[in-house]
Amino acid sequence: MAFDFTGKTIGITGAAGIHGIGFAIARKFLQYGAAVFICDLDEKALSGAEALLQEYGTVKAYTVDVSNSQAVSGMFEKAIRDFGYIDVFISNAGIYPQVMVCDMTEEQWDAVMAVNLKSVFLCAKECRRVMDRGGVLINASSFAALLGSAGSGAYAASKAAVYNLTKTLAAELAPYGIRAVGYLPGVIETGMTKEVIESREKELTEAIALKRLGKSEDVADAVCFLASEQAAYMTGTFIEISGGKLCVQNPDFAWKRCGTA
Repeated sequence: MAFDFTGKTIGITGAAGIHGIGFAIARKFLQYGAAVFICDLDEKALSGAEALLQEYGTVKAYTVDVSNSQAVSGMFEKAIRDFGYIDVFISNAGIYPQVMVCDMTEEQWDAVMAVNLKSVFLCAKECRRVMDRGGVLINASSFAALLGSAGSGAYAASKAAVYNLTKTLAAELAPYGIRAVGYLPGVIETGMTKEVIESREKELTEAIALKRLGKSEDVADAVCFLASEQAAYMTGTFIEISGGKLCVQNPDFAWKRCGTA
């Protein structure tokens, strides 16, 4: 499905990693005609991402700590100054420490909640303030919000909170003409998941009905749909992009039946 976002401005957090979901989303929106601003805390990586994305269209990069209210407010002010309006904002930033819950330090726990959850809250507040002609807020949750995983409990808890927060935001932002929706990626090949995939790829793939890991582009296409007019009657809902991860207890059954396992 092709989309037309000509004349629209899209903002994306956590977009510095060139192998990440945020970068893929930014590139896809640029290809569909939008102007884009990306933000991240890693200034060097962000500058490199901006340079690569400029090949596709109009893009600006802002170095921002998305867990800091003043920094977030400043980012929105810069975007309004540079682009005039923000039509779609995507809270994609996240961190994924692999630490057992009871082995985590308080600082590690707080960092996960600040980046993965507090940032969504702060950006939602700014969206309500600046989207006076309406818009779309899109939040990144995770398949972990539906089914947690030992070793990443803080991440799962933060993403479950984002899932529920987005549903509340859908109702609270509706009077302002703002839709609030989200996406639930499964196992996607990114820089953030590289270590986990390398250690458990066979195990992870066996739980997926399509028998492959996801690509960042798989998520980007779905996010563009959520932002589009084709999704105008969708709010308070999530798209799962997981290849059928754990859709049944025995995803191997059909493959073995067909002799292709």
